Amino acid sequence: MTGVRVGRSRVTVSRLGLGCAQLGNLYTPIAEADAIATVAAAWDCGVRYFDTAPHYGLGLSERRLGDALRTLPRDAYAVSTKVGRLLVPDRSASDRRDPEGFDVPADHRRVWDFTSDGVHRSLEGSLVRLGLDRIDVVLLHDPESHQTTALEEAYPALHELRAQGVVGAIGVGSKQWQVLHRFVTETDVDAVMVAGRYTLLEQPALGTLMPACERRGVSVLNAGVFNSGLLAVERPHAGLPYEYVDAPAAVLDRARAIAEVCARHGTSLPAAALTFAAAHPAVATVVVGAHGPDQIRRNAALMAADPPSEEFWAELVAAGLLRPDAPLPTSPVGAA
Repeated sequence: MTGVRVGRSRVTVSRLGLGCAQLGNLYTPIAEADAIATVAAAWDCGVRYFDTAPHYGLGLSERRLGDALRTLPRDAYAVSTKVGRLLVPDRSASDRRDPEGFDVPADHRRVWDFTSDGVHRSLEGSLVRLGLDRIDVVLLHDPESHQTTALEEAYPALHELRAQGVVGAIGVGSKQWQVLHRFVTETDVDAVMVAGRYTLLEQPALGTLMPACERRGVSVLNAGVFNSGLLAVERPHAGLPYEYVDAPAAVLDRARAIAEVCARHGTSLPAAALTFAAAHPAVATVVVGAHGPDQIRRNAALMAADPPSEEFWAELVAAGLLRPDAPLPTSPVGAA
């Protein structure tokens, strides 16, 4: 799996990255051994980029990822984590479960902090949990409601850390493409993590954000490409999540319509979703999560396979299920 440089930095990422929210028991718990095996399977498939955050399982994802990477050559992979939420011990809640979607004890609480001091404290905690000597990519995590502080304090702190060589590349992650566009045009970030806004289901980032990234040499780390799981199955059904809640009827109907076109052309919804997500020239990597080794093996195989036919994409466009100006895959995404 080929490496792609992140912005103008020296950091490179594989075309397929492992999103590690599931290692923090997102939705359902996974065993320690399964978490380690998932990272090992990703490595065996050529994945060399791993994304995590303190938010994921109140630090559990970072700890598990660090344990899984411990014996692997440090210069052979890249890790990203995020700043903006500090983890503060909360003994009063240790008998409850985390209310934000992770099946872990609520023994910490998240505190928004995009100050310079908050950035440094967050990174110090992440380095300890990961057990690493450095972090390759640091992203501002969901700064939607804190844009002024993030721009005036957190970003300059990251800019300085990058200049000092403490971190390799810096950027922003968000579900709101407008927020990402602001950072792309007003700062000197290396990357943006676009979460669910450039997928086979919907492409709101296409018209403004993606061209701005191309113009300014900012890499897109394309995450949430299955839209929280709705596109991860061949036949979408009621009860699947979209934006971390049950998919609304209209959204489910659109996913089902795309799946029907997939079936007519001998492909699958997950295969089409992955290859489409990687096809835009601004995209450096597609980041997907996995609840176990088999899921990451399947996704790696789909990324490396030939993309769906031109006729398939043409039918999606003709049916109004895909924007006609979206770049389409023309060769195996995993090819060298």
